[in-house]
Amino acid sequence: MSEPSAADLRAYAGRDWHLVAALKREHWARELARGPLATFEASEALRTHMCRLRPDWPSERERREDLEHHIALKRAIDRAAGAFSTARR
Repeated sequence: MSEPSAADLRAYAGRDWHLVAALKREHWARELARGPLATFEASEALRTHMCRLRPDWPSERERREDLEHHIALKRAIDRAAGAFSTARR
């Protein structure tokens, strides 16, 4: 992969980010309307692509870090859920 040029960087920075966000919402609304496997299929396509770019991916370190992030997120969600459930009492 080559380095981006100054023109590439300007084009990227000058994107209509509101339009990009709207297009993403529309895309995922269509995908999710297809059925519950849409996000799984998308993630599998990304995983397959990454494995082609880096056959050693993910490394043991990356797997460990990913698990640590998932555990931290789960704990944060549990704390938030607990805060909401006690607030209703």
